[in-house]
Amino acid sequence: MQKKPSGAGPRRPSGPFRRGDNNRENKDLHAINERIRAKEVRLVGENVEPGIYPTAEAIRIADEKGLDLIEITPNADPPVCRILDYQKFLYQQRKRLKEQKAKSTKIVVKEIRFGPQTDDHDYNFKLKHAIEFLKEGAKVKAYVFFKGRSILFKEQGEVLLLRFANELEEYGKVEQMPVLEGKRMIIMLTPKKVK
Repeated sequence: MQKKPSGAGPRRPSGPFRRGDNNRENKDLHAINERIRAKEVRLVGENVEPGIYPTAEAIRIADEKGLDLIEITPNADPPVCRILDYQKFLYQQRKRLKEQKAKSTKIVVKEIRFGPQTDDHDYNFKLKHAIEFLKEGAKVKAYVFFKGRSILFKEQGEVLLLRFANELEEYGKVEQMPVLEGKRMIIMLTPKKVK
């Protein structure tokens, strides 16, 4: 008969922790129950009489309801706590974060490159692309790249970028006027909100 390795026993469940569980993942998110260090706490929520209570009494109230005392605002004086099921509380927090993430739109920046002496055909082609990008809600970073001695034409580059911004006025507004950064003169355009 083989001997079991020492320490091998039943595995602990690995979900959000309840009282006495040392799950590292959730340990530092919120102080709950006996981990609350303040002498007194301010209780808020639907299932309790709001007010300031000694921490031990607040824990007792939570125990009676079969719930946890959760520190919501640790920096307040006294800390603000709620009596809830901690697993349910964590679930609601994750759900709220997910919703906020979904609402916050990612800002896409599309780049359009010109030469200081871009011909009309090339210019119009890039203008059409910029209109599409702005309609899609992307920002447009247009720049004139000066190679070698073409830096002598920086005024020409600025005129080109201002003309470009002017022709896109219906679709976007200028966020940053033409600025020379090294060998590039850059202008930023932000899409206008569709009414």
